[in-house]
Amino acid sequence: MKEITFRNDILPLKDKLFRLALRITLRRDEAEDIVQETLLKLWNQREGWQEIASIEAYALTICRNLAIDATQRAANSNVAISEEHDASPAGRTPFEEANDRQRIEIVTGLMNQLPEVQRTIIHLRDIEGKQYKEIASMLQLSEAQVKVYLFRARQKIKAKFTEIDQYGL
Repeated sequence: MKEITFRNDILPLKDKLFRLALRITLRRDEAEDIVQETLLKLWNQREGWQEIASIEAYALTICRNLAIDATQRAANSNVAISEEHDASPAGRTPFEEANDRQRIEIVTGLMNQLPEVQRTIIHLRDIEGKQYKEIASMLQLSEAQVKVYLFRARQKIKAKFTEIDQYGL
């Protein structure tokens, strides 16, 4: 079994942990605190690292649970997060850029309206690129449940986005 070190195996996970915490809490400062608390909990459990099959899945599970606890404590109102974009490719008009920004804001807002489980699954699958099996183990669901939740979340977003895009609602 591979020797797990904090510097080489756990510390590089901080960005993934932050993105997950931010997706759940929707507050940057709260997400930073959750990542710090997750890393502290992992450090305090360093004697048991060798028994853990996947340190990444374990860290994401701790982070998810802490974020859910924080969200429930704060009675979060699902404030939309702002997306930062890279410089646009050459040949794009300001109208196209503004239109793309608006669409991203709409999709982000629709994602934020999803139930917490669906929002977490869509984040882990579509943004983090996790496999169904990993998501199922992190959320303590079956793979079939993960696929159903993901399908329903995508369908909700697609239906609402189409409605907004076509009718301007």
